[in-house]
Amino acid sequence: MTNEDKKELSPAMEDYLRVIYKFEEKGAMVTTSMISESLGVAPASVTKMMKRLASMDLVEHEPYRGVGLTANGEKAAAEMARHHRLIELFLTEVVGVPWDRVHDEAHRLEHALSEYLEDRLADILGDPKVDPHGQLIPCKEGRVAVRSLRMLWDLEQGTRGVVAEIEDHDPALLRYVAERALFPGTKICVAERDPYGGSVIVALGAERCAVGQDAARQIWIETNETAA
Repeated sequence: MTNEDKKELSPAMEDYLRVIYKFEEKGAMVTTSMISESLGVAPASVTKMMKRLASMDLVEHEPYRGVGLTANGEKAAAEMARHHRLIELFLTEVVGVPWDRVHDEAHRLEHALSEYLEDRLADILGDPKVDPHGQLIPCKEGRVAVRSLRMLWDLEQGTRGVVAEIEDHDPALLRYVAERALFPGTKICVAERDPYGGSVIVALGAERCAVGQDAARQIWIETNETAA
């Protein structure tokens, strides 16, 4: 995407592209209702924006069949994700902003980040691969590694793995996760499952903690072993 193309994108357009990108990272079929809920805007506004982005060759949208990024849209969205996640990491590691506040602060700054400052942040941080919440940071060219992750809620009893990523949009969720020490990189084992669907009991070494269903659907695990 050229500099002239970037000038055509408003902050609102960039927000839409980044949200679609984030859903696609998880392999989800993206719907307008998902975008509406994530951005807190009316469904009619989403539909209008999808038509506009489609006319710019940034998304493909078929009513009732979902939304997808085009090659141009993916490149622009990956750049916004890179900006956002580099800023989050800088604010957390250098400025000392708590991880439950950094998402909103990064959102305020990401649209104004120049290519020069993007490069400086990457250099200062040592060309990092993940942000404070474990989300992958696309490289300068927009490429990103591929991981096979599963929601904690979907794991069978006995499954072992490592916390890979936490959804970052809800400060209360991040505080909840921090209280249970379920930070990215933490090794876990699913010790028990509530048969009535209330929670998952997770073992962290000798310690155990209960994780409610809503939270367990927003914690992503890279599994490495499943007990027979």
